[in-house]
Amino acid sequence: MSAGDTTTLSHLQKLVLNYFTGVDEEDIDLILSTLHENCSFSVETHEVSLKGHVEITGMFKLLWSKHVFVLHDNFHFVEDENGEDIAVRFQVTNKLFDETLVHKSNCNFFTSRGGKFNSIRVYMSGENTLNKKTSQ
Repeated sequence: MSAGDTTTLSHLQKLVLNYFTGVDEEDIDLILSTLHENCSFSVETHEVSLKGHVEITGMFKLLWSKHVFVLHDNFHFVEDENGEDIAVRFQVTNKLFDETLVHKSNCNFFTSRGGKFNSIRVYMSGENTLNKKTSQ
């Protein structure tokens, strides 16, 4: 599934795609609009744990500073019947400044409350690109 095909998507699927559109377009305001103020964000495969908009913003600024671009696509969703939890498997392409393309297969688990995510858990193949150190 591509980010542009949204006619038959659930609210949670659209929220996930808005989040990833923000990541790919380096739009921190769009990302934060999908997250509760005290959202917890973890990269389970690399022992990264963040809490709240400030720490999450720092992580994304650092990610963007280390890549020409990041791209997320080929989304596959699994939703819980509770209407608040969703898992998504997807592909990631990162372009480094030396023109190298790095491809990954990731899975994220999102928990929402009141229409925004309050928890994101990332399982990432390969090297960690979501560092907990923040940029200033």
